[in-house]
Amino acid sequence: MKMPWQVGFGLVLLITAAIIFAVQIAVFHNTHETVFLFLQELAFIPIEVLLVTLLLHRFLSIREKKVLLNKMNMLIGLFFSEVGIQLVRNFFEFDRDADSLKKILSVEADWKQNDFRIAGENMKKNIFHIDACKGDLAELKALLSSKRSLLAGLLANPNLLEHDTFTQLMQAVFHLTEELEYRPDLKGLPAADYSHISGDIARIYRLLGQEWLDYMQFLKKDYPYLFSLSVRSNPFNDNASVVIMGAPAHNHQSDAGKTKTPAG
Repeated sequence: MKMPWQVGFGLVLLITAAIIFAVQIAVFHNTHETVFLFLQELAFIPIEVLLVTLLLHRFLSIREKKVLLNKMNMLIGLFFSEVGIQLVRNFFEFDRDADSLKKILSVEADWKQNDFRIAGENMKKNIFHIDACKGDLAELKALLSSKRSLLAGLLANPNLLEHDTFTQLMQAVFHLTEELEYRPDLKGLPAADYSHISGDIARIYRLLGQEWLDYMQFLKKDYPYLFSLSVRSNPFNDNASVVIMGAPAHNHQSDAGKTKTPAG
């Protein structure tokens, strides 16, 4: 059986230490002081190990948490860009009071931490008025069915297991997808069915709003350039525009066509 390299390395260190102690005793002929200093150094080892372990563990935990948070938010950003924003706009058709939610989540570029906090509190108090008869369920079904593989991949990603709210959102989206897919014809359903689907939409709608707000706050803090684009494409802001308003660009082509009039 081959000895692990760690064991061999440890033996080499112990033998080296023993040789150094032997040379020290042979040269200085002071065994008592050598043993005293050895035991004194040995007494500090548990304290050093304790301090190093606590500090190192703390540092690694903070770093690991930050890496995990970045990975989670990258996946959440992928979700919104591929399906989340489309879902939000689709849900507006079912919402009898969409303006109230738009007002809460109309994130602006100059928002501070307190603005996000107030928006979060208003989100919790917001009452959703969803009517499944008001929008196009067939269009919603087609959207969710086309994104099923993406949603399944996100739900199976281990980096999102620690994010309870997003996991709940994924589960709620899958549930609505199945509810719609089990019904070949979404017209003329019983009132109880429309009421049930309205509740499923409202559940996703609320979770979508919460996740969007948290995601925007994360971008504001760590990725200002992504935050800028997200603000300019915010689905909850009817006035949002990806075009950055400013001075008009200089038209080089127009200038090239101009001819200079000779002086005199």
